[in-house]
Amino acid sequence: MIIRTLLLMLAVALPAQAETITLASTTSVDNSGLLAKILPGFTKATGIEVRVLAQGTGQALATAARGDADLVLVHDPEAEATFLAEGHGINRRQIAWNDFIIVGPAADPAHIAGGKDALAALTAVARTTSPFVSRGDKSGTDALEKRLWKAAKIAPAGQPWYRDIGGGMGAALNAAAAMDAVTLSDRGTWLSFNNKRDLVVLVQGDKALTNRYDVIELNPAKHPDIKAAPAHVLAEWLAGPDGQAAIGAVTVAGQKLFIPSAANPVP
Repeated sequence: MIIRTLLLMLAVALPAQAETITLASTTSVDNSGLLAKILPGFTKATGIEVRVLAQGTGQALATAARGDADLVLVHDPEAEATFLAEGHGINRRQIAWNDFIIVGPAADPAHIAGGKDALAALTAVARTTSPFVSRGDKSGTDALEKRLWKAAKIAPAGQPWYRDIGGGMGAALNAAAAMDAVTLSDRGTWLSFNNKRDLVVLVQGDKALTNRYDVIELNPAKHPDIKAAPAHVLAEWLAGPDGQAAIGAVTVAGQKLFIPSAANPVP
């Protein structure tokens, strides 16, 4: 009903032909297959096409800050706060969450399997010099990883066991599988990833590994050339009952990729 009302309000503003907007998103919501599964339903309901620009959160926010996107969907609260403070974004809303997990070879050279303490796990990785793959791409995942190392009082950069690949989540998992290395992954991409080889989930369940996803509209006062009206329709849909139901319906092997949380945001 909300979507229908908004569309009526926008009927004069939107042209007769299909409107296309650009969504700058994290690689995780793209690599996991979530957007490919839910956006066709949005387009069918609204007539608005969505072009997805999948980047690390840092790159996605930088793209939006240049005015090269109409909406962002990201997962780095600290970077998001800076984006908002600089006046680029408005109306930040949490739409879903899942969690990060630490995965690695089943042989478990760092002896961390079954643990729930992320800092203890990283400390053990450093102590045993077990290979570790870092995305190193200024993504939300990369930002969390760096915060965890800092909290553990460990500086891994430059160590021979620490491999910074400067790539996305899929690339990091491929590298970890090839090198029998440990890495930090979002659960959505992990569930959808096919090249697991000998990789298994080693550590999960730490509150520090909660992974929140926020949709942020761009500030039209700062970015007057963006397509603010149809972007607002998508933001409302993602946070509304239809979008939340669509997000919650996406599963892999019986597990939800993301938990809808617009009505009850996780801290």
